[in-house]
This record gives sequence, C-alpha cells and structure tokens, in this order.
Amino acid sequence: MVTSLSSSDQDKATIRREVLASRRTVTPRQNRQLSSSLLGLIHHLRPTVVAAVWPLPGEVDLRPFCKHLVRAGYQVVLPETPPKGNPLIFRQWREDIPMRKGRFGTSHPIGGKKIPDVILVPLVAFDRQGGRLGYGGGYYDRTLPLYPNATLIGYGLASQERANLPMDEYDRRLPVIVTDREIIHIAEE
Repeated sequence: MVTSLSSSDQDKATIRREVLASRRTVTPRQNRQLSSSLLGLIHHLRPTVVAAVWPLPGEVDLRPFCKHLVRAGYQVVLPETPPKGNPLIFRQWREDIPMRKGRFGTSHPIGGKKIPDVILVPLVAFDRQGGRLGYGGGYYDRTLPLYPNATLIGYGLASQERANLPMDEYDRRLPVIVTDREIIHIAEE
C-alpha cells in the first residue's frame, strides 16, 4: 500500500532535512547556557519528576543537567522508545541505574516507570508560536496527550528556529522553548 504525504508532511520533511543538514556541533558554551536556563526554570517550577532525554549525536547534552537535578533532590526519568506507533515510556534514571541501548540509537535506563511533572521535549526545529518539529517518528505527538497535567518545555539551539512551521491536528504547541540564547514564553491564543 502506497501512502501519500500531505503537503504539510512534505514541508515538514524538507524543513527537517535542511535543519539536520545545517546542524553544527553543540559547543560546550551553548550546552552550559541552555542547561543553566533549564535549571532555572526547573527550580522555579519545583516539580517532583522531570523527563529529560539522553542525547543523540549532534544534540544538546543534558547528562550533566540530569546529574545536577538528581543531586538537588529531583527524580529524573528518560524515555524508552518502544516500537513505532506506541508512546514513549518514562523510566527512572540515576547514575547507579544501568542504561540499555534502545531504538534509533537511543539509550534508556532500566529503572521503574514514572509519571513526569515536567517533560523536556527535544526539538529539530521550532517557531515563535510554540510549533515544534521532531525527528518524524511521532513519538512525542503520541506521548504528550497522555500527560495533560505535565508542564511541557521544548529545548534546542537558537539556530534551529524557523518561521511558522507547518502544523497539523496531531501537533501540540509548546508553551515554553529554551535555547542557548533565551527562554521563549508563548502567549496563549
């Protein structure tokens, strides 16, 4: 069966390719600046459980951020990527919990399942209206509606910003996006 792509899907694929092709190595300074802003937001929100992400090559490295959160008394969970079509599973992480290789080059802890109060959403691209573009697997699109009470925070480099990303009915706008240069609070429509 041949599946045709909508013009929105084709636009997203084109933007995704362009952003990923132009992506540069994240500098230590960019990583520190973004992590520092995220820490400030987390300390302000005071959640119990924070969902972060173990980095893929070329992404912001939240590992030092995760270690800091655990030492400060927060619980950190990382996503397990299940077979396509399923939502992410958030598993508790600490430095003493072993990691397991996952799908698509990801890694996740073998810790117990937890429900996050804050979900940090990695971005391939974003816009100033809270639009986000991920890797195209739809994992966060399927996962975020399952946690309606969680605070959502997108994160990525300022260079990943694009104007007016195409959005469809499955896409969920993010209320806050943190970059290496600023924290963007999206006004509710």
